[in-house]
Amino acid sequence: MDALRSLFLLRPDVIPLNNGSFGACPQPVMEAYQHWQTEFERHPDGFVRRWPELLDAARAPLSDFLGTSADQLAFVINATMGVNIVAHSLRGWLREGDQILTTDHEYGACNNTWAYVCSKTGARYIQRHMPLPVTTSEAWVEHFWAGVTPRTRVVFISHITSPTALIFPVAEVCRRCREAGILSIVDGAHAPGHVALDLEAIGADFYIGNCHKWMLTPKGSAFLYARREVQHLIEPLIVSHGWQLNAVSTQPLRDYVEQFGTRDLAAFLAVPAAIALMQAHDWPTVRRRCHALARQIRRRVEAYFDTTSVCDDSDTWFGQMAAIQLPPHTDLARLGHILRESYHIEIPLIQWRGYALARVSVQAYVTEEMLDTLFEALARHVPECLSR
Repeated sequence: MDALRSLFLLRPDVIPLNNGSFGACPQPVMEAYQHWQTEFERHPDGFVRRWPELLDAARAPLSDFLGTSADQLAFVINATMGVNIVAHSLRGWLREGDQILTTDHEYGACNNTWAYVCSKTGARYIQRHMPLPVTTSEAWVEHFWAGVTPRTRVVFISHITSPTALIFPVAEVCRRCREAGILSIVDGAHAPGHVALDLEAIGADFYIGNCHKWMLTPKGSAFLYARREVQHLIEPLIVSHGWQLNAVSTQPLRDYVEQFGTRDLAAFLAVPAAIALMQAHDWPTVRRRCHALARQIRRRVEAYFDTTSVCDDSDTWFGQMAAIQLPPHTDLARLGHILRESYHIEIPLIQWRGYALARVSVQAYVTEEMLDTLFEALARHVPECLSR
């Protein structure tokens, strides 16, 4: 693992426990990224003419990695962009009184996206409360599905949640949606590289995922998956050369999603290098090691503060990212300042429905010593940050 950690460009004086927000790109993948940037500058005209074939060459290994076919994938800059493409495409499809069912664990930017679309269509965004701790997948799905009504036309759900770091049983939700004639949209921002993915088995109509979080790619690389049967719903978020008046595109993912002017495609083209690196380093084993470390630090902190876990210890509910419950009255702003300034620890501290959560990310570069420092800092400073 030491050899693997040495590949990352992270500063040695920082304890980086927030891979879930921004990711980290290893040196070999950065070199591939910079190679493509240089190729663009060397011959811009020739490079632009090659864009379609270069994107297809990058899309092929990505489709294999995700368990789907290349014609159902388009590159986008980040998951928020992908969610926006789908949500805005549905503005002409949604009607007043239609309902979009989701959970109360969703990412704030995506909540805003759907709220905006609802303000334009008269649809309603229903955030179903999913209480903690979670128990079984079957109980979770039953509770969530009880929120479906005759007006439900869309289910929007995270695969791995941002505030609570939980892995939701999205395949069963998508299966029920298909049976009920409900459109399913999965926000997989944290999933690629974090958990093994088979998009065909998950069965979502739309699945949006980041490559730059857990897949080790440079910033600004993500994908939008759309089943062939629903691709006709896609409309361009940015209208450019791919759209023609009175013409229907036969490949809307390419024409509407990827064609919008001159920009840097190097992050997309570096995706194969990231996949190759993960394959060379037996990434399933890396993930298991990281989950074990996340499990250990969560147990240790929660035992110390006598708090309850949001889920059990198995990899059913969490992987390399875990929400650690701190005492509920912890002043998280004060604690975060201490962790950053005194220990150089980067970790999100999240207030969610009365819970005070430390969301720890354990990527391949995280060491036991880093997590020991986190524990010592929390044990020392949480008591002085209690607001009561």
